[in-house]
Amino acid sequence: MIEVIHVSKSFAGQKVLKDISVQFPQGQTNLIIGQSGSGKTVLLKLIVGLFQPDQGEVHFDGENYSNMSFEDKKEIRKKIGMLFQGSALFDSSTVEENVRFPLDLFTNMTRREKIRRVHFCLDRVQLSHAHKLYPAELSGGMKKRAAIARAISMNPQYLFCDEPNSGLDPQTSIVIDELIRELTIEYKMTTLINTHDMNSVFAIGDKVVFIHDGEKEWEGSKDDILHTNNQILNDFVFASNMGKKLKSLL
Repeated sequence: MIEVIHVSKSFAGQKVLKDISVQFPQGQTNLIIGQSGSGKTVLLKLIVGLFQPDQGEVHFDGENYSNMSFEDKKEIRKKIGMLFQGSALFDSSTVEENVRFPLDLFTNMTRREKIRRVHFCLDRVQLSHAHKLYPAELSGGMKKRAAIARAISMNPQYLFCDEPNSGLDPQTSIVIDELIRELTIEYKMTTLINTHDMNSVFAIGDKVVFIHDGEKEWEGSKDDILHTNNQILNDFVFASNMGKKLKSLL
């Protein structure tokens, strides 16, 4: 579980996050949603440790991550898998080399052990045929799956996904959503997904946190969204095509 406790953050005197407290349970897909500029990306980066909170704390399974030394934070970061918005694969490296990169950087595994782990991860995301391909030879969906394989190569306890469906067609987005959900349950990870894709919210949103103007405006499940009286959330959700379709069915 990841717990955010009374966290605030300002940049150049402007408060971007305002006294946010929220828990993200283990083994669930936890989605952070909100308009551009709402603070959701800052919140995700703050939880990962790219930013330090001005006030408040972030706890990873009861450990105060915010106040850890650099060395102690490194140990937590080894347990974190990251799926970046643009996949962030190394263009000059093969898929196999990309997935192996964290193992080369953070482990003392033998080469044979690394290759075995890479093969396992690529098989798990259905890319067993793509070991020797380069990113330029992959489709958008394949790049995302390769990036997911890299993200889980260290068998992480925590998985962070920044707009995982950005640039993907709807059908491929469904595949990526289901893969993230399956892996979250299978490995009992604490998964946080920063997204504006309401299709993802209604498909895999075990827990949804809505950030508005730097504050936690609402939290609940995907089913709770359809019955909330929060007008700000309703305006945000039903402005999307997915929201309009759902609203017409209510």
